[in-house]
Amino acid sequence: MRIDGSGTLRASCVLCPNPGPMTLDGTNTWLLREPGARGVVVVDPGPDDERHLERVARTVQEQGAQVTVALLTHHHGDHTDGARYFAELTGAPVRAVDPALCIGGEPLADGEEIVVDRLRLHVIATPGHTADSVSFHLPADGVVLTGDTVLGRGSTVLGGNGGLAAYMESLHRLRDLARRTEVRALLPGHGPICAEALDRLDEYIAHREERLEQVTAAVRAGARTPREVVTRVYTDIEPTLTLAAEASVRAQLRYLAKRGDVPQELGDV
Repeated sequence: MRIDGSGTLRASCVLCPNPGPMTLDGTNTWLLREPGARGVVVVDPGPDDERHLERVARTVQEQGAQVTVALLTHHHGDHTDGARYFAELTGAPVRAVDPALCIGGEPLADGEEIVVDRLRLHVIATPGHTADSVSFHLPADGVVLTGDTVLGRGSTVLGGNGGLAAYMESLHRLRDLARRTEVRALLPGHGPICAEALDRLDEYIAHREERLEQVTAAVRAGARTPREVVTRVYTDIEPTLTLAAEASVRAQLRYLAKRGDVPQELGDV
């Protein structure tokens, strides 16, 4: 399937049928292949959905190609739970930052160049959504595969073992890359492609800075728990996203407490 709007020749997407509040339209499984080459890189095989995984493998076979390696952008199950079955289907190794997720392959390293049949990918550490989040720069097409660091629609959730300080650094790193190398599009783990890469990254950074101001204002107005902050700041979210919003608020409170913008004890909630 050709990516509409990006003009890329090397990337195509197989959408997993797992839509939801956190996955948007579903998980995007990306297939990367140099024109005319046989080797294919698969990014994020997806959840443990046999029909989806078999469809991805069949799509590659129908192109007269072969999966050489599968790469994981981060550890969340909607990207990784199908990795073992996919490795069994294709015989390809699986690589991730977390060694526990690797199957027959080495852990990914920041700054590493991956070369498959003339296709060149650069690994970019982009922690924040999770500590093990990475993005992949495909310079030949001027695109970056962002996993959940930048979504095709809406904003990503921070929590767990990620962190807002790391996330802001990751966004600035991607924006610097977009400016320096003329990145044309972002290929996210969920949602449509972002055809205006720099605009999208500017939007993400501005959104986070605005949220920090809103959270600070909520605390000054008397909010003392993540739920109270969510009630004041996240007034338009669906009820099913409340817990996710609270996770993001905790990350923001930790960040603000370290900066001294809110009481230290709120950074420990």
